[in-house]
Amino acid sequence: MLRSLQIRDMLIIERLELDFQPGLNVLTGETGAGKSILLDCLGFVLGWRGRAELVRTGAAQGEVTAVFDLPEGHAARAILTEAGLAAEDELILRRVNAADGRKTAYVNDRRTSGEVLRALSDTLIELHGQHDDRGLLNPRGHRQLLDAFAGADLGPVRRAWAARAAARRALETAEADLVAMRAEEDFLRHAVAELDALDPVPGEEAELDSRRRTMQAAARIRDDIARAVQALGSDGAEGLMADAGRWLDGAADKAEGRLDGAIAALERALTELGEAAQAAETCLEALSFDPREIEAVEERLFAIRGLARKHGVLADDLGSFAEELRGRLAAVDGGAENIRSLTEALVAADAAYDAAAAALGEARREAAGRLDAGVAAELAPLKMERAHFATEITPGEAGPEGRDQVAFTVATNPGAPAGPLNRIASGGELSRFLLALKVVLARGGEALTMIFDEIDRGVGGATADAVGRRLARLAETAQILVVTHSPQVAARGAHHWRVEKRVAAGMTTSTVVPLAPAERVGELARMLAGENVTDAARDAARALLTG
Repeated sequence: MLRSLQIRDMLIIERLELDFQPGLNVLTGETGAGKSILLDCLGFVLGWRGRAELVRTGAAQGEVTAVFDLPEGHAARAILTEAGLAAEDELILRRVNAADGRKTAYVNDRRTSGEVLRALSDTLIELHGQHDDRGLLNPRGHRQLLDAFAGADLGPVRRAWAARAAARRALETAEADLVAMRAEEDFLRHAVAELDALDPVPGEEAELDSRRRTMQAAARIRDDIARAVQALGSDGAEGLMADAGRWLDGAADKAEGRLDGAIAALERALTELGEAAQAAETCLEALSFDPREIEAVEERLFAIRGLARKHGVLADDLGSFAEELRGRLAAVDGGAENIRSLTEALVAADAAYDAAAAALGEARREAAGRLDAGVAAELAPLKMERAHFATEITPGEAGPEGRDQVAFTVATNPGAPAGPLNRIASGGELSRFLLALKVVLARGGEALTMIFDEIDRGVGGATADAVGRRLARLAETAQILVVTHSPQVAARGAHHWRVEKRVAAGMTTSTVVPLAPAERVGELARMLAGENVTDAARDAARALLTG
């Protein structure tokens, strides 16, 4: 709800503060008093496109501040959050226009862009009038309005559209992959056959390399080890030490124990010597190999390393790489079947979308009939019973909200061609069409403040009274602001302001005065009688207020 509007140095307004109320708020005044200026200022703070020159003559800058109540769950809160602005119960919009044309916008005292203001305005204000291209006259919003009127559930169609798009992407990806894989099919088959023939296992390359280095070294050290074995054996150190042992044993009886230590040490040395000889013999046996074996080891080692370089992988990864190639080859072999399966899935997704879109279209056509009947019923009291309103639903491009294009059309006279609202209806007719349509479309608890700019233009008497009654009905569940010249409409207002133009010191200014009940009688009488207000006009004004 719009709670207040403050204007400083804009056009012919020097300083103005307005506090609005729930329900029907009416603004009246003589032609040229400045009623449209209020809407220009409100549009300025909301970021709407309007007049280029707004700053009051002689002022350095103009400024407009609008304060809104923002209940929990209001759509504006999501926009504020997305823009990185705090969402609070009170929303303060302020916009400054410098004399040189520069404009600066603020939301809750945080500087922001005009785009954010315009996004917020779509959730705060709904303007209805002859020049309204943002609301009911904008064909791009007619489908959304019809869906809201129908209470349509767009979820099934949106989900079906998403599933259809996903199925199409999966098929297109699979087809592209299959083309790419078929281009490398010969390579895959050759590479898999080559890897299968070699059949490398993890760790084999390191083991072969170790064996190869060992065999290469064996040729160089085997002769030395053989000589060492001979030197340690019975023809060498072992034989000499055995002879020494016998000689010491023969002399031990006469040495009176002096050789016991030498004999024991010699026995230990013989034991260690035997172990050394055994170890050398074992090593010598291990170094015995067939020369053809090293050739076989080198051949396999080089084959593994060659394949690893060829495919750009580690030797230990050749096995897993072979599995990967087998998987790609299997995908080639099974690609046609996969394409068939994905094609069937896309056909099923198309059918599901078509069914959901058709069901939504049927719901829209049923709602369109109810909407047309409702508008027709509202047009009769507005003296437009010969006019015809129709909701046209035509095929359009498929999308997440179905295949239907929706447009509100009118024919003002029987037999006349139907066309868009703003091209067929005259000013007064258009205003009444918009009011009738809004009354039928309105839902309880409207979050937006609705502004009707001279929507009663060109009507009077009973028709103007019918307009006023419908505006009052809308105001039961929403805040309504009406700029009007009709006393019948003004009398229905719960809150009434008069816009006045004053001249002081050669300067023209516009101001807005809240009217007490007694003052309302005088204003309505002026609207009825003009400059010369008579007692009869006052009595008629009182009758309107009590009627």
